[in-house]
Amino acid sequence: MTTKFHLSELLDLNQLKVIQNMFSKAIGVALVFVDPNGVPVIEPSGFSDFCRICRESPTFANQCFQCDKAGGLAAMRANKPVVYRCNCGFVEFAVPLIVNEEYLGAFISGQIRVEGNREEDIPYIVDHSEEWKNNPNLLKAYYKVNTIPYERFESSAYLLFNITRSLAEKNYLNIMQNTLHSQTLQLETEKRTRAELEKSLSEAEYKALSYQINPHFLFNVLNTIGRLALLENAMETENMVYQFSDMMRYILKKGKNNRITIGTELNLIENYISIQKLRLVDRFDYKIDVDKKYLDIECPFLIWQPIVENFFKYVAELKEKSSFISITAYEEQQDLCIKFADNGDGIPTEVIANIYNNSLTDDDYKVNSVGLKNIHHRLKLSFGSDYGLIIQSKQEPNMGTTIILKIPMAVNEASYV
Repeated sequence: MTTKFHLSELLDLNQLKVIQNMFSKAIGVALVFVDPNGVPVIEPSGFSDFCRICRESPTFANQCFQCDKAGGLAAMRANKPVVYRCNCGFVEFAVPLIVNEEYLGAFISGQIRVEGNREEDIPYIVDHSEEWKNNPNLLKAYYKVNTIPYERFESSAYLLFNITRSLAEKNYLNIMQNTLHSQTLQLETEKRTRAELEKSLSEAEYKALSYQINPHFLFNVLNTIGRLALLENAMETENMVYQFSDMMRYILKKGKNNRITIGTELNLIENYISIQKLRLVDRFDYKIDVDKKYLDIECPFLIWQPIVENFFKYVAELKEKSSFISITAYEEQQDLCIKFADNGDGIPTEVIANIYNNSLTDDDYKVNSVGLKNIHHRLKLSFGSDYGLIIQSKQEPNMGTTIILKIPMAVNEASYV
């Protein structure tokens, strides 16, 4: 794909002005750089009195612009300098500036007459008119126009062509090298981030699945405990065992590519909260509002539980008064948002900043490898920079924390980490 550039990105306009002035003085011709529409980009150099007076008239000025535009386009098509006569009959040349197949404009030079009878062999670039001869001032200025050898004039065109093309192509290569360097750095950063997240996920799975050496043995033990509880009429113990068993089954049988449905994730959370309810009794309350229409939507594996776990670790177990957490699902354009809200004392600003930080350190793995930071970066890696966690916290007693987890309603097969 061709990269589009603006003239100022390839050539400094002040530098262009210096080249234009020096070249005009050295050769003794007028010179101006025009855009593809024939409009001057910088102030002209060395203009003759004839052309200066001409361009003071809107009508004549428009004819000059159209002539410059036609000359530049002719040079662009030829991909080299072209010599022609303007609408008033003066000899000019157009030197195109083409970089990476993009026409950026042209140097228009001339406003001269050439020695000998060469003028008759030089074609007009547009329809010419002698209307200017009715203007006494223009007629007087016409005879003051410089006359130079044709060969000198033509060779100067190719000299200017090679100088400007060389400068522009050099700057173009610098831009492309810098762009490539930036893209390489970005790619390396993305690879490093993916490697860190994969390490984080591996750590998380190792902690969560360390007992997977013999899962059949684990479930046999749990079933035995459940049956004993039933025989002993210990209904709460039986319920807790089966709820815990369901949680383990969820972790051990996660879907391919680390994805799971909202319904399955919700079932894990309900079991987890039920177990905590048996443990903490009336020290917390909760509300879950997730419409059934969202249950079949897929989401990354194990992204709700660490958020709810933080509620019990930093709110329910620390507060003397009853704490509360709500889980609500709602749509926002093409995304599904899961909002977790509690009435705790909030999350410190520096902790939130660390969660949003792009890098994952060894300390993050040691403290909480399946924490909020892990979820935030897994979402970004899976779905792009527009996703992740939104954390709102006032850091004031009982003002609580709101965490919004956003995922797309529809995702492609390559997503999920």
